[in-house]
Amino acid sequence: MMRVGTAQKISNILLSGLAGVASFVFSLYAFVTVTQLPQQIAAAVIAGAFCLVVCYVASERPNTEGARALASLRDRLLAVEEGDLTSPAPEIVQRAMPKVAAAVDSLFAEVRNSIDNAHALGMYDPVTSLPNRLNFRAEAERLLASASGKSSVMLFLDLDRFKAVNDNFGHARGDQLLVMVANRLRVLINGEAAQASSRPLLARLAGDEFTLFFPDVASETEAERLARRIVLAIGEPFELQGHSVDIGASVGVALGPKHGRSVEELMKAADVAMYRAKGRGGNQHCLFSDALAEEHRHRLETEKALVDAVQRGEFVVALQPQLSLISGAVTGAEALLRWNHPTRGLIPPADFITIAEQTGVINDIGDWVMAEVAAMLASWAETGDGLGRVAFNVSPRQLERQDFFARLRQIFADANVPLSRVELEFTETAAMECPQPVLAEIAALRRDGASIAIDDFGTGYSNLARLRQLPIDRVKLDQSFIHDIVSSEQARNVVQAVIQLVRGVECELVAEAVETVAQADILRAMGCETIQGFVFAEPMLETEFLSWTAHASSEGRSAA
Repeated sequence: MMRVGTAQKISNILLSGLAGVASFVFSLYAFVTVTQLPQQIAAAVIAGAFCLVVCYVASERPNTEGARALASLRDRLLAVEEGDLTSPAPEIVQRAMPKVAAAVDSLFAEVRNSIDNAHALGMYDPVTSLPNRLNFRAEAERLLASASGKSSVMLFLDLDRFKAVNDNFGHARGDQLLVMVANRLRVLINGEAAQASSRPLLARLAGDEFTLFFPDVASETEAERLARRIVLAIGEPFELQGHSVDIGASVGVALGPKHGRSVEELMKAADVAMYRAKGRGGNQHCLFSDALAEEHRHRLETEKALVDAVQRGEFVVALQPQLSLISGAVTGAEALLRWNHPTRGLIPPADFITIAEQTGVINDIGDWVMAEVAAMLASWAETGDGLGRVAFNVSPRQLERQDFFARLRQIFADANVPLSRVELEFTETAAMECPQPVLAEIAALRRDGASIAIDDFGTGYSNLARLRQLPIDRVKLDQSFIHDIVSSEQARNVVQAVIQLVRGVECELVAEAVETVAQADILRAMGCETIQGFVFAEPMLETEFLSWTAHASSEGRSAA
């Protein structure tokens, strides 16, 4: 830049000198050739003006330090195209234009911070500050590539009761709990890293899902030891807003290269194993296996078939009568869902409901069941057939929909069916864990005439204090209590205790899956009011059910 400035000065001097010489020559020529004074004066004025103009032009040429500073700043800005965001403003800019130099340096600093923040947001979870899925995959792939055939382990972790924390305490407290979980996992990772040749990875994938990758694990036994440590660490209570919160974790375990040679394959295998652990009740771990892989394949096929089944109308409703042990009359029926598969025939709910709930298809199926029950009840009202009340199950996943209760009311209102002809059955766990707004909606349905029942009582978790507060009419005793009631005194004692408990909360008891007259007689003697089961009727399609009820009424007899 100094050479450029010197050259400009020299060129300005030469230009001014040439202008002076030109003016002198022109004036001399005018004085020699022009004889009259006025003309000589005019020629001198013209020559002087020419010289002044040339000198002015020379003085305005970019020969100052400010111009050189601007040229230097231009070059600095162009360097940004090559990724240079760290070099300061040139020295000549700092000297000639200090405010401009400071502004440029501040601008570049802000740009660098913005880029760093964007990088952090793209690679780290903002809640726990753990690596996110993208970051984790990249690092795990790097470690796996450098493992040179060593055994590794991928662990997927899903919190078991995290949704209840969000519902009861709010999402801010839920995020706080996620931070606590992340910190416990960090402690575990740090403890294991002290004994490992390569540092393990920990990340939060999404929601309440975390993953850990240990690039150098000696054996399957060691992998399961790590999984047990994780289950125990998360199984300890958390202190949240003055409350002790128990959540637990389901952990899936996959070994490399046995269960996969790429990060994607290992993550998929660990995810499958984690869902099996959760399906077993949670708060435990599960190791991936070929049997799980086959089960997962079958599950995916079933998922697709369920979606197609809803669209093709492959579902049917079977009705199982409920009998009063006091009067011997048929008092109602439960609508049981069946899948009329085109190749496998009628499939019971136990074979597909869990998959439907996990995939969300249960919402479409549930809407279909409600519409089918409403249509049946409307038809019976016109013909005088059937019974007064039909029960159907409500999935916990349906309760998660904000519009569920509005849709239920609309479906029965459109069919002109009063809610007094409907009984809603909720699982014990759903009844105990559903939030207060859902309980308020259930209570409103009950006030409008609907009956409310707890299904499969005794198989989930019951809070007796909450049981007293629930808006329920009937409690359905699970079939596991009935199976040994004839041969086992202990089983009879348990059933008797449950009957007394249900009476204590002023509800009616219904015994499910009663298969023999002996079981029915014992239940009658204990004070059970209503039963359903094969002892007097199997589930039937609507036409067969109407024929059966009509025949039973004409005969005026009881099957029990």
